[in-house]
Amino acid sequence: MTILVGYMPGDAGERVLAGAVREAQTRGGPLVVVNSSTGGAYADRGLVPAAELEAVRQRLADQGLEVEVRQYAEAVAVAETLVDEAERVSADLVVVGLRRRSRTGKFLLGSTAQTVLLRAPCDVLAIRILADD
Repeated sequence: MTILVGYMPGDAGERVLAGAVREAQTRGGPLVVVNSSTGGAYADRGLVPAAELEAVRQRLADQGLEVEVRQYAEAVAVAETLVDEAERVSADLVVVGLRRRSRTGKFLLGSTAQTVLLRAPCDVLAIRILADD
């Protein structure tokens, strides 16, 4: 059972990653960690430096997980990258973070989590991110 998780730096990203780790341990499958950002990635806070991403990979491997890390710096849309990767690795579960947004935020910005929920080729686990995460 392959678990795919969308990862971003910070407390919220760690919370989502912890949920994916629990699922990978419970299901006994490999974990694919995807970090993605859109064009202009050098200024995108979601893009994790390579050394930090390697540290995440090593930390998960030290926990006994079979883990692969992939990074896409010039994605058209983060949600599309996650859906494409889920198809590519035949994921059984995609884990994403879900946060509350205002009506304006919903109108102006597409929801990565919503797009993944609706388009993923497999089940999706949404980890709720609280306002203070």
